[in-house]
Amino acid sequence: MEALLLQVLNGLDKGGAYALIALGLTLVFGTLGVVNFAHGAIFMLGAFVTVSVQNVLTISMRVKDESITFFDAYKETPYLEVWWGDVGRAIIDYAVPISILVAIPVMLLIGLAMERGLVRHFYKREHADQILVTFGLAIVLQEIVKANFGANPIPVPAPELVAGSADVGAIFGLHGVVYPWWRLLYLLFSVVIIGAVFAFLHYTTFGMVVRAGMHDRETVGLLGINIERRFTIVFGIAAIVAGLAGVMYTPILPPDYHMGMEFLVLSFVVVVVGGMGSLPGAVAAGFLLGILQSFASMNEVKMILPGIDQIVIYLVAVVILLVRPRGLMGKD
Repeated sequence: MEALLLQVLNGLDKGGAYALIALGLTLVFGTLGVVNFAHGAIFMLGAFVTVSVQNVLTISMRVKDESITFFDAYKETPYLEVWWGDVGRAIIDYAVPISILVAIPVMLLIGLAMERGLVRHFYKREHADQILVTFGLAIVLQEIVKANFGANPIPVPAPELVAGSADVGAIFGLHGVVYPWWRLLYLLFSVVIIGAVFAFLHYTTFGMVVRAGMHDRETVGLLGINIERRFTIVFGIAAIVAGLAGVMYTPILPPDYHMGMEFLVLSFVVVVVGGMGSLPGAVAAGFLLGILQSFASMNEVKMILPGIDQIVIYLVAVVILLVRPRGLMGKD
């Protein structure tokens, strides 16, 4: 039972990342009709916003080490720590939460720049053209990140307050089941962001117009509403969602330049399984496939079916598409 609980938590944690990226992919496809293969790169850029914030906060100066008295020794100490002592150390410790505040405007600007500068010129082109140009953009962004940050993963620690593990087994009457606090926070964060996006789309005038435009763009345009401008903003919102997912995932998986492509492929499968253009389908499929992948990674399962954890998502996708060609919640 303990192992099953851990696998469910692992699956929900990973599924949260899939769902957030798939939610952005579905928003863009549903509004603009664009298959955006650069969306995984936006996830990666969000992670490197955190790395950049951490680098800025830890800019250091050489300070004499007073603990060594028999010769002059110096150590690198962050300016914030030199200037503000414990407060400076606390600011550095909370680099990831601070990065959330930085990432929101940065990812919005990146999303708007991508849509205005490139994507909008491919609205009426074939999906194959859209995939090629956005995939090429993703490769360019990867190489830019690689040139500036290197090819090796860069560890980003979680704040010390949530660096430990929680006794989740106690909630279910189980003993010895602990789970990292940050992964639990990531799951909670995913649910909050997903809920916020759905609330925005269903309970605000802007969101209602966007949903109407997803179903019938021409009619909404005839009402005198500039639906294209609203769709551009939606592209920016999708970039924010993917970027924040990347920011929060950095303590779980140290960022490297190709992490976005790894998540993109799986998230695109999630979108197809959930139903192209279906936001609830993308979320449900993200969590479902995350849990299935987690259970497939158990040693007991891999002993019977070696390598099943690498292909289980694709096998499930094939089965679902054979039964329901439009996905779990796709419209016929």
